[in-house]
Amino acid sequence: MKAVKDLGNNIFLIDCHDLQRKERTGSYVLRDEQNITLIESSASPSVPYILDGLRELHISPEQVSYLIVTHIHLDHAGGAGLLLKECPNAKIIVHSNGARHLEDPTRLIAGARAVYKDDFNRLFDPIIPIEHSRIIIKKDREALFLSPTRTLTFYDTPGHANHHFSILDNVSNGIFTGDTAGVYYQELKQNDIDLYLPSTSPNQFNPEAMVQSLNLYKELGVNSIFFGHFGMTSYPEEVYKQISHWIPLFLEATEEGVNLGGTFEDQSQAVYQLLMKKVQSHLEKMYVRIDHPVYEILQLDLHVCAMGLVDYYHKKQS
Repeated sequence: MKAVKDLGNNIFLIDCHDLQRKERTGSYVLRDEQNITLIESSASPSVPYILDGLRELHISPEQVSYLIVTHIHLDHAGGAGLLLKECPNAKIIVHSNGARHLEDPTRLIAGARAVYKDDFNRLFDPIIPIEHSRIIIKKDREALFLSPTRTLTFYDTPGHANHHFSILDNVSNGIFTGDTAGVYYQELKQNDIDLYLPSTSPNQFNPEAMVQSLNLYKELGVNSIFFGHFGMTSYPEEVYKQISHWIPLFLEATEEGVNLGGTFEDQSQAVYQLLMKKVQSHLEKMYVRIDHPVYEILQLDLHVCAMGLVDYYHKKQS
């Protein structure tokens, strides 16, 4: 079975099987005449899937020139050090706020352990530091010229994280949004449903910044969105509509859950239950049963979203 999808314009999507789930995270391959570029490494257990995908495309790891990570959360960049060991000629491109954490991932590891606890090693190990000489920083609106016909332009897009940029490809007029434009739930495609939910994981979620980043995408007039989780849509206006709809509902659930009191964990659990109730109600209207496979991943995502929302609430109050 093919592990790679051809998205057109010499852009290919490799399924990284993050969390051992199909269509959870992806690594994008831009196969250009002069440079091979990967966007996102996912976590280290995904690296074998990326290498398999490159083989399917008849690309050797030695041909890869660049690995770009939209941000440094481990499900997007945790495998970067391991992947670069396999791609000896590649350099990694990262936001200026994230570069130091690729060289020394100690704080990244500690933060992820706090969220994933006993599951950390299974999901993310190993996390390998990256040499300073292999790191390239791109600032807002800087470009990378891959060939005479293909240019990538980088845009600061906070909201999910302060170390997040998005990458506009001039050939497809598509933008690689990491987590800023939310999560695209592929499990619902079998029901002909496109569901996009905000990703509000700890600890830099900022709803105002997320809306501003969505507005930037609108201003750029992109034709398509390439998600970190997972795949591509050619209907960006529907993404903007849904994410803008859900952000205030997430904040409403946060205030209600925090006001119930208790510890951070108590409040996060209360917010999670309120979020799940809202999403479940939405899906019931489209005849999605409670035993649908999408709920497996929604449970994880909304638990993590709830922690980020409670963290945001308390920082705003302080």
